[in-house]
Amino acid sequence: MESKKITTSRGTFTIRDRENHSGYPVVMLHGWPESSYCWEGVTAFLDAQWRVIAPDLRGLGDSERTLDVKAYQKAELARDVISVLDLAGVEDFFLVGHDWGGIVAQEIAFLIPNRVKKLVIMNIPVLTNLRGAEEVTKAMIAKKYFPYWYQYFQMQPILPETMIKGNENVWVSYFFGQQGRDGLIPKAALDEYVRCYSIENTPAAAASYYRAMPLDAAHWKTLFGKRFTMPALYIYGNQDPVIIPANIAHLEDCFDSIRVEQIEASHFLQEEKPQEVAGIMNAFFKA
Repeated sequence: MESKKITTSRGTFTIRDRENHSGYPVVMLHGWPESSYCWEGVTAFLDAQWRVIAPDLRGLGDSERTLDVKAYQKAELARDVISVLDLAGVEDFFLVGHDWGGIVAQEIAFLIPNRVKKLVIMNIPVLTNLRGAEEVTKAMIAKKYFPYWYQYFQMQPILPETMIKGNENVWVSYFFGQQGRDGLIPKAALDEYVRCYSIENTPAAAASYYRAMPLDAAHWKTLFGKRFTMPALYIYGNQDPVIIPANIAHLEDCFDSIRVEQIEASHFLQEEKPQEVAGIMNAFFKA
């Protein structure tokens, strides 16, 4: 996909765009520690009728690094994306989000529900899934919350900025685990994420996704009881150590229409199994 910078009233962002402007827009949002590059594999297998637009979220990829933690509240990141789509003249669209991009996608779906015609969420909690969250809490207590260690680390002052700089390759590669070491996740992707993480102020900006969580939590409480009204799909890589089966329990509480597809993959399922993920999306978008 073509990569270009776009400046809105909210800042300067890099987006990847398949540039088939007659195609119906599919907006794809990446998570941490990735960039919009993570959708390259899926895009290769998506039907040519879809116009893929994939922005780099604030603080990651090649978008601007902001050092104000408040800018990383997920509702604010959602407004960033909306500003990009408005400037690009995109009115209604299908929306896909993985990891933190899945949280931002949910925020967008609540902010502008009439414009989001279909919603795809991948390996991230659903904000309004209270019963599922209770089951996740019980499971994580039993594990002494160890799978979340990297989140707590990044919430600490100074440490991420000090310890990650100069060690970006070790830091980024760690999270892709055996799939990265075995080449199931392309080396070119890992190299790209290391390059982006090496941009000045990235450890601080990326850590702000986690440092903003107390601010997010207050906002998320206001969403309890709300339902997603557009048709929705949850694609779940079932070998994820952080997003566990309890996360996808009770989704019927949250959606007017929800379909769940599980595949044999880890957290970064869109890169590990791009053809399978794209096939599921194609069928959902065409239904």
